[in-house]
Amino acid sequence: MTTRAFRLAAVAGVMLATRPALAQAPLERALAEKTTRTALETLDAAAPWTSDTLITLGSIVSPSGHERARADAVATIMRDIGLRDVTVDDAPNAVGTIPGRSGRALVFVSTLDDLGPVAEFQKAAAHPPAVQGSRVVGPGTNTSSTTAAMLAAARALAGSHVQPEHDLVFAAVAQEETGLVGMSKLYEKYKNRAVAFVDILGDGTSITYGAITIHWWRIVAHGPAGHSLNGGVPNVNQGIGRAVDRLLSLPEPAANQDTRTVLNVAMLQSGAVFNHKPDTGWFSLDIRSLEGGVVEAVERRVREVLDAVSKETTIIFAMEPVQMTPGGQIPGARDSVLVRTAQDIAESLKVAGTLGNGGSSNMNVAIGHGTPAIGIGGSRGGSRAEAGEYADIPAMMRTARFVLLLAVTVGM
Repeated sequence: MTTRAFRLAAVAGVMLATRPALAQAPLERALAEKTTRTALETLDAAAPWTSDTLITLGSIVSPSGHERARADAVATIMRDIGLRDVTVDDAPNAVGTIPGRSGRALVFVSTLDDLGPVAEFQKAAAHPPAVQGSRVVGPGTNTSSTTAAMLAAARALAGSHVQPEHDLVFAAVAQEETGLVGMSKLYEKYKNRAVAFVDILGDGTSITYGAITIHWWRIVAHGPAGHSLNGGVPNVNQGIGRAVDRLLSLPEPAANQDTRTVLNVAMLQSGAVFNHKPDTGWFSLDIRSLEGGVVEAVERRVREVLDAVSKETTIIFAMEPVQMTPGGQIPGARDSVLVRTAQDIAESLKVAGTLGNGGSSNMNVAIGHGTPAIGIGGSRGGSRAEAGEYADIPAMMRTARFVLLLAVTVGM
């Protein structure tokens, strides 16, 4: 049995058969606990603190791959609010813990990095983000509102002296936008003892329990270069054109619509002048599906097409991986304790809690390896990656409340 298959078999029992292993306290019981009530009271008064925290984090320029300053700031806040074992690793991920008793862990995840344009808007801004009515307005606030919400929940829990069954791990992870690098490192650390991962994306309006596998390839073509006077073929452009036409005609996407299978070519590049055929060129290939096995099957067909075109045209092709985003579906996840508990919390907060199984975020790493994970998505604010970016304070506090309630149910 493979490692992934073993983990799938192990977690299936945890998710489906044994509520005590994943959630020893249902929502109703958790809400009756004094520590929960104390934590919620703290959180109810924490909007100013959470907004100030967001202003601090949103003021720090943090494009993907350059998150160290923001990670250090998060780690400082973690220590200030009483989290234990606070570290910043080389991803850099900022991680802090409320220790439990079981040796296992419920891991909450937020994103440290911003989309590329945000940094330029931050540098050009006349002043830092600021509270304007029910919003924190300014570049750098939208994505970081989830980290501020996570920290607010952690602060309320730590202040209530909660004693969880499982470690409550709070992690702000780096390089989400450029290959889930931070999440991959975090997963390696916790994969053998994680009860589940919770990817904090919003206020719980949506709950995602499955992930879409996405593979990006650069298909590089090689052939003889030469002046137009020496003849037009063999020609890498003929090979590229023929390959693209056949790949876009493959029947697999239409035959697998139930798994949202897609094959797309978005970019083609070769040559620089009119009178000289290039010796190389490339095109992009985006393959995605809810089922990782379908992606693998499509990739086998792609290789068959490229081999056939190579024989016909003498053009040589190489498949270069650009970004491999794991995904998949864990059997029984939709009806698991984790997802049912999240739905109960959404109902209690009067948000939709709409279920989906096509996530594409940090949670993909865990699900792709067979570990239970959900993404709680929904409202954060608006104008993301624009000069007028903002975070909605009520949505941010709903997100914090969702995190807190998951901690006192799934983590206890």
